[in-house]
Amino acid sequence: MTRDPRLTPARADFAAESLRGVMEAPRYVAGEARVVAVPVAPVRRDPHPTAPLDTEALLGEAVTVYDSDAEGWSFVQLAGDSYVGYMPSDALRVEDGPATHRVCAPRTFLFPGPDIKLPPLATLPFGAQVRMSDARGSFLRGPDGFLFAAHLAPMDTRDADFVDVAGRFLGTPYLWGGRSAFGFDCSGLVQMALSACGIACPRDSDMQEAALGEPVSLDGPFARGDLLFWPGHVAMVETPQTLLHANAFHMNVAREPLAPALARIAATTPLRAARRLSL
Repeated sequence: MTRDPRLTPARADFAAESLRGVMEAPRYVAGEARVVAVPVAPVRRDPHPTAPLDTEALLGEAVTVYDSDAEGWSFVQLAGDSYVGYMPSDALRVEDGPATHRVCAPRTFLFPGPDIKLPPLATLPFGAQVRMSDARGSFLRGPDGFLFAAHLAPMDTRDADFVDVAGRFLGTPYLWGGRSAFGFDCSGLVQMALSACGIACPRDSDMQEAALGEPVSLDGPFARGDLLFWPGHVAMVETPQTLLHANAFHMNVAREPLAPALARIAATTPLRAARRLSL
């Protein structure tokens, strides 16, 4: 059986221990658990800073490290969506306790103290996972600093409407491989919006097309939350008249009138599928 290399923790020289008996390899590696230690970490196709950006991992997300080289790159698999690639080794650390909260604002500042006048230490994106303890006024304290409490939600809470979540990022720059509030690609926006609502979502648009929802006629009518798929692209229906998507035409997350957007995209590639999820 052919395995998707994007989701298969294996190279020519080894495979993950979980693949023993499933695929042949010179050796098998159990891997070590780590978490992302920086606001956003790149996951690249090859261990080089100029290699294509395939996806990103956010602060606090769990990964398994299968190999680390002398050049500072680790071969990893993300726990959330099973994506495989190379991440800077210094973007990882051993978990020192489970996350208690996630960032629910598009972006928020990490301060060295509970005071908005202090220069921020870092900017954390939506979805970053943090371990916070006691309250200090309108802030919560964590091991690395203070975050504004209203920008955080307990880890066990979920957003109610993934279309609303996606709409919060209007104007966010388009970034191939991006899945943070600093830059999204089309499938990264869909994945983050659905994940915020507790809906498991694969990373890439072809995976999403195969795994999500139920088919809808390409002739419509389309409803809020329908996902529309073209080869290499996915968009989300906001209303029967509007579409939300991260796209390279506008180079940001944009809202477009539905009918003109469908006509514009159809001029270069046909609509391939429409899938309906429960809101």
